This record gives sequence, C-alpha cells and structure tokens, in this order.
Amino acid sequence: MPTNLPLPEADPATSATIKAWLARFAACVREVDYASAYPFWHDAIVIFGTYQELVKSRQRWTDTQWDNVWPRTADFTFDLENTMVLASPDGAMAVAVTPWTSTGFQPDGTPFDRPGRATIVLAKQPDGRWVGVHSHMSLGRGVPQDSHGKRRVKAR
Repeated sequence: MPTNLPLPEADPATSATIKAWLARFAACVREVDYASAYPFWHDAIVIFGTYQELVKSRQRWTDTQWDNVWPRTADFTFDLENTMVLASPDGAMAVAVTPWTSTGFQPDGTPFDRPGRATIVLAKQPDGRWVGVHSHMSLGRGVPQDSHGKRRVKAR
C-alpha cells in the first residue's frame, strides 16, 4: 500500500494570514455588515449552508443564508486556536478547517450556545488578497437550527 504525502499544512505566514482573514470576516458577521463582508468572497462563490443545499453566487448566498443567520444570532467568532490551515504547494489555494461559536436566541429571547464548524476554500488573487471561493458552514449536532434574534443589518 503506498504511503501518502504529509498533510499539506500551510506555512506559518500563510496560516497567520488566513486566520487574520477569518477574524476580520467574523467581525463583519458580528456587526451584521454585509457590505464590509462582500470583498472577502468571490462573486461566483459556491456554498453549502444551514439553510441552503447549494448556492452559486455571493448575492444569492447573502439573500438566502446571511439574511437567515446574521441578524438572528450574535457573538460569532472562529476558534482560531483550533483552526487548521491547509495550502497547495504553490501557495495559490488554502483551506481553513475551523470551529466557530455564536449565540442563538429562543423565541422568547433566551440565549443559547450555537457552535458549529466550517470549511472555507480560499484562492489567492494576483494582488495577494485571499478570496473565499467555497464555504460550507454547519451547526454542531443537536444545536437548534432556528434562532430568533432581531438585529439590524448595518450595511448592504
């Protein structure tokens, strides 16, 4: 049986850059600031999520997933200490495998822990920016799918 190559873990600089990207994006989620979040993602992104099986386009993702989650939850953050970043040997693509946490709300406003996990594929652009080209976020087992928060969208 052939031996596999080692897992393609990103070098420390790439890992730090991707984790900083995650932290900046999470701040947009916490602020419910779609306009500031758009540059993080490719216009033609392909995603899977809690509310959608398959979405192609950042605008459809915003309309179908973000609108159903961001204003209804709070305190979103990625667990950067437990995030693994993989990278292609040429440095053109990276994958963040990361747990996240947030706060959900029962219909009566009672908060509950709302953890999950994400796999985000990023492509490095010619100008050096990383742009998300695929995202799959899912809730942890047994976590209620619906949250009933009512926060305002800061910017579209």
